[in-house]
Amino acid sequence: MFKNLIYDLDAIRERDPAARGRLEIFLLYSGFHAVIYHRIAHFFYKHNMKFIARLISQNARFLTGVEIHPGATIGRGLLIDHGAGVVIGETAVVGDNCTIYQGVTLGGTGKDTGKRHPTIGNNVLIGSGAKVLGPFTVGNNVKIAAGAVVLNEIPDDCTAVGVPARIISRNKTAPARDCLDQVHIPDPVAQEICKLRAEIEALEKKISQTEK
Repeated sequence: MFKNLIYDLDAIRERDPAARGRLEIFLLYSGFHAVIYHRIAHFFYKHNMKFIARLISQNARFLTGVEIHPGATIGRGLLIDHGAGVVIGETAVVGDNCTIYQGVTLGGTGKDTGKRHPTIGNNVLIGSGAKVLGPFTVGNNVKIAAGAVVLNEIPDDCTAVGVPARIISRNKTAPARDCLDQVHIPDPVAQEICKLRAEIEALEKKISQTEK
């Protein structure tokens, strides 16, 4: 348990440029506190003491602003940056060394039973305000842009943006923990509009030639 604690602290310090040391993270980082509370709640949940588990998780929500259902499975090295408004559902699975920014939801659609929430692979970055909804898998080394709404499976090594989210690139060589450039990313909706505009102009040209 102590080794896992140190691993989590070092993972946060490595990926958060504002972190100055383990002690600061341990005492002051609400995202880290939320993960610690969750690990305790998850222990009680797995031992069928679900009321105590929910009591701990609800107190953690009040104290940290992060709501993680005690049934969720969380890997090592999770960085919940800022944390406010993060929601992780009961059957969600989060892999190792993931980064989740504020306002992220790993939720369900309300239509599924049993496994209702997403499975997130290792080394995944999920931008602020993104929603990942449904019982599908997001692969390893995936980057999800801020504000994206993911409703379908994403393969390994991809970057997804938009509402609904679309894959804009796949890069197996870039380090998975690199930050996602939230500014200079293609807009898939704008790209589709440009394609449609080009097709319309081509059709108009053909019609004009036919009329002549």
